[in-house]
Amino acid sequence: MKEILRSTDLTVIAFATTLLEGEGIAVFPLDVHMSILDGSLGILPQRLMVADRDLFIAQAILRDNDIDAGR
Repeated sequence: MKEILRSTDLTVIAFATTLLEGEGIAVFPLDVHMSILDGSLGILPQRLMVADRDLFIAQAILRDNDIDAGR
């Protein structure tokens, strides 16, 4: 598993998830429930993970849709 995106913006996370799943890439969200620890302020980023074999194409999809992976 490789991290493809890290963001505190839930709309970016949702858009990236939709794009990748639409291309048949399995996406695994991490840190979804961490807002409980920060008091729902949204300061802790969520991460999207993809399988190692899908990393290159997933990066290309995000880049083509102007989604900054934060790297």
